[in-house]
Amino acid sequence: MSRVTLAQWQMLAAVVDHGGFARAAEAVHKSPSTLNHAVHKLEEQLGVQVLEPAGRQVRLTDAGELLLRRARQLVEGAAALEDVASRLASGLEAEVVVSIDQIFPEAAQASALEQFSRLYPQVRVQLHENVLNGGIEMLQAGRADLVVTGLQAQGFLGEPLGSVRFVAVAHPRHSLHRLGRRLDLRDLAQYRQLVVRDSALSQPASAGWLKAEQRWTVGHLSTSLDMVKRGLGFAWLPETRITGALESGALKALPLTAGGVRHVPVQLFYSDRDRAGPATQAVAQALRQAVGKPVGARSKRSHASG
Repeated sequence: MSRVTLAQWQMLAAVVDHGGFARAAEAVHKSPSTLNHAVHKLEEQLGVQVLEPAGRQVRLTDAGELLLRRARQLVEGAAALEDVASRLASGLEAEVVVSIDQIFPEAAQASALEQFSRLYPQVRVQLHENVLNGGIEMLQAGRADLVVTGLQAQGFLGEPLGSVRFVAVAHPRHSLHRLGRRLDLRDLAQYRQLVVRDSALSQPASAGWLKAEQRWTVGHLSTSLDMVKRGLGFAWLPETRITGALESGALKALPLTAGGVRHVPVQLFYSDRDRAGPATQAVAQALRQAVGKPVGARSKRSHASG
């Protein structure tokens, strides 16, 4: 039987986070004496001093820092357990937050959401169309229930949805096509490349071939596609987004000696599979069915235009 309660650890954390008993008392709506008693009782039960004076405030001792770090894991675990129970009790989420990389086939995305809408018309959906680490950032911060991305997410296990195929393309009258021969990377370096910007805020990344001196970086895959169609540059674009343009002649694949086609695996990640309610599970299942096991196109780290 544990001698120290979760409430005591929570009160100690509050005192540390707010720099003292008075401020912590205001934040957690308890009296300073209650917090003081809880912390002293904790020290007495453990036989370890966890706080020491620091001017008008208090700070953790070395032992207190170690203990509180471990205690926070317990507190967070208990909160997560209560959240799971709450979701189970309510039965259905009011909202599902989904982050889907812009490289994911539009038709599959629309099909999945349409299927979900038929099953749960009353559940709100927040769809974030991210690039590169944008989805990973939401996943790690717990701001998305589901994330579809072409990148690996450290600390999470994803399930394969298939792959996205990227093709290097340009307008048929682009100077690269006018060379009238097979191309290599030295040829590409002399012309403008269109790249989609990473949507992550904290640690944005660059990926793909990025050696063109005249590189333009845009915010959305559709912008890159539009600019390529206008002859403003070349880019690697998801095949599912350009099939019609290739067939109509609006775009033409670059005759590269190597690297003209790239494949990137797409994965589905849960923020917390144990917490996932029926609506979140339904969105995940709809995405699996929409891609039909192999996804129609693969993602790429420098995203569409990389």
